[in-house]
Amino acid sequence: MRHIISILMQNEAGALARVIALFSSRGYNIESLSVAPTEDSEVSRLTLVTRGSDSVIEQINNQLLKLVDVVSTADMSKVDHIERELLLMKVKVQAGAEQSLPELIAAAGARVLDDCPETYTLELTGANNHMDDFIAKVGDCAEILAVVRSGAMAIARGQKVLSAES
Repeated sequence: MRHIISILMQNEAGALARVIALFSSRGYNIESLSVAPTEDSEVSRLTLVTRGSDSVIEQINNQLLKLVDVVSTADMSKVDHIERELLLMKVKVQAGAEQSLPELIAAAGARVLDDCPETYTLELTGANNHMDDFIAKVGDCAEILAVVRSGAMAIARGQKVLSAES
């Protein structure tokens, strides 16, 4: 099962390496990873996507909490949450698709960041499956030159917040 794990950790050199080493040493693959400082400059939020059974993910979370740099963790897949990913994509417009590509872009809610005569640079934000669908549809009417994805980011719905005090 796919899990999105949110980790608050001290914003210190080597903290990310220790978290990654925990996954690597146990043979777990990280599908995506995003790290950035929070509103507190001393704490960063690491969001990663991995696959495993609920019991394996629970064990990983328990081991993460033993790392000195980790403040708190949450398996976002177990709570009602909002998930988003950023997609940047460069495509070459195929002959005959000059009309269908703009329609597809508008229907998906994507933005054109750069529109040279031969190529478009696109931006789209949405859930993981929305990104996959968009890439497939664009591939039907344009040559995909480059795809850059941020990986999943997630936040709990409602008042629940993962914080350093959790």
